[in-house]
Amino acid sequence: MLVSQPEIRLSYRDNIDQQKLLAAFLAEHDVQLSEETLGKLYDFADLVVETKQFGNLISAKDSEKFLSRHIADSLVPYIYIVKEMDALAPAELRRDDRWADMGAGAGCPVFPLAIAMPEIQFYAVEPRHMRVEFMNFVKEKLHLTNMTVVGKRFETSGLTDLDFISCRALSTFENDWERAEHALKKGGRFLTLKSLNSISHLENDPAVNIWKYSLPNEEQDYALVTRGNR
Repeated sequence: MLVSQPEIRLSYRDNIDQQKLLAAFLAEHDVQLSEETLGKLYDFADLVVETKQFGNLISAKDSEKFLSRHIADSLVPYIYIVKEMDALAPAELRRDDRWADMGAGAGCPVFPLAIAMPEIQFYAVEPRHMRVEFMNFVKEKLHLTNMTVVGKRFETSGLTDLDFISCRALSTFENDWERAEHALKKGGRFLTLKSLNSISHLENDPAVNIWKYSLPNEEQDYALVTRGNR
C-alpha cells in the first residue's frame, strides 16, 4: 500500500514562481528593490507561514501565495509614495518620519514597509497578545531597528504627531479615518488598503485620493485610499 507523502513547501527564497509574480508586479509599477531587501521580504513571508507557536497566522490557501498576495499588497503604499506622490511632492517622504500601522495583526503591511523603507521609524500597533509576541519575534529575527511593536489599541497607544498612519482591511474608511485623524501631524497622511468595491461611495469625495490597482492572479480589484490632515 502506497502512503502519500506530505507536500513540502518551498521556502520563499527558493519559490521562483512566487518571486517572479512579485517581480512582475513591482516592474509594472516601475519599482526595483535590492536583493537584500527582497531577501528580507522572503524571510518575513517564511516566518509568517512557518511559525506556529503564536497561533494560526495565515490560512493554508494564502500561505501558498504570500508574496504575490500579501507582500505585493503591503508594498502598495511604498509604491504610491515613492513613485506617485513623490513626483508631486519630492519632500513628502523624509528620513526619520514616523509611521504607525493600526491593527497590525501578523505584520502586513507594516513589516514589508519597514523593510523597504529602513530610514523611516515604524510603529506596529496591535492589541492582541499573541500577535504582539509574534511581531516582536520577527523584529528580532530580521534585525529591524526601525520597528517598534506597541501592544495596545491605537486609541490608547499614546502615539501622536505622526507623519503617516496606515491600516489594511481594518474597518470602513470612515471609521479608520476617525481613529487616525487626531494622531496625525498637520500635513500628515492617512493611507488604507481596501477592496475597490468597499470604497466605491468615495469616488467623488474631494477629500480623498483613490489609487486603483490589481494583484497577481487575484480576481477582485483593490484601492489605496489616502487622505491628508490639513
